[in-house]
Amino acid sequence: MKANRRTDTKPELALRHALHRLGYRYRKDYRLDLDSGRRVRPDIAFTARKVAVFVDGCFWHACPEHGSKPRANEWYWGPKLIKNVERDRINDAALILAGWTVVRLWEHVPLDEAVSTVVTAITASGAIGPAGPAREDLAPGDESLS
Repeated sequence: MKANRRTDTKPELALRHALHRLGYRYRKDYRLDLDSGRRVRPDIAFTARKVAVFVDGCFWHACPEHGSKPRANEWYWGPKLIKNVERDRINDAALILAGWTVVRLWEHVPLDEAVSTVVTAITASGAIGPAGPAREDLAPGDESLS
């Protein structure tokens, strides 16, 4: 189990790279301490927009399409996988209560579909474009931010 990654999985890296290329900035594996006392670590967090993105592995989160149930040591794996899914639902509910938008993607979702899902969630949260709202107080050609 030592070789199983908690962060920086291939599907997660591909999604992060694609979002970064589009100009979106985020925090990776960012710990959120919610008011309810619960700690949640989304794979990708857009903190200003309050959007939490999770890229779930088919095995570890019991995907209905691709998740497999191990036959060896079923006494261990059965409850563990069920507990993972229950924890996901509890974390989703806690984030929603705290005002966050939760996006859960399976690792088998095509990259372009995953990117469009995340971008849709970000724009629905009220942000405008990858860099956020435009600064109206700057005159055209004025590059200063002071």
